[in-house]
Amino acid sequence: MKDIKKAHVSRIPGALKSDGRDMGLVKIHENVIASIARRAACSVNGVIRIAGSPLVDNIAEIIGNRRMGDRSIVIDISGDTVAIEIKLNISYGSHLPTVAAKVQAAIMGEVEKMTGMTVSNVNVIVQELDTEEREFYSQFGQLMYSTQ
Repeated sequence: MKDIKKAHVSRIPGALKSDGRDMGLVKIHENVIASIARRAACSVNGVIRIAGSPLVDNIAEIIGNRRMGDRSIVIDISGDTVAIEIKLNISYGSHLPTVAAKVQAAIMGEVEKMTGMTVSNVNVIVQELDTEEREFYSQFGQLMYSTQ
């Protein structure tokens, strides 16, 4: 029952039976909103990835938990309104305010389009600056070390 409290409850417009009766509720869980936010943020040029530990994330993926990155995304649902906080690693050399504003717009647009909810705010926390090369070699090195 705890998960139901975290789920947004929304009536789909037009979700009526042919006799005009309501068909029921559609519930959108915060994990779905976090997934939308993750994909929208990662689509922005300059975003390397959602913040977190690559080693922990890789281990979580191996054991089957592919949503470990969502711990860097906080969703707060209140009625038909959602507030989002996301921690990101941004490419070194990027103009941080520009990248952050693009992330905010991308997340807000996708969440509103896909869920019908109103996004009150998107807080972007730049956790680290990194380069894509450094990210690749860091993960590659950890993988090589763990196989020896």
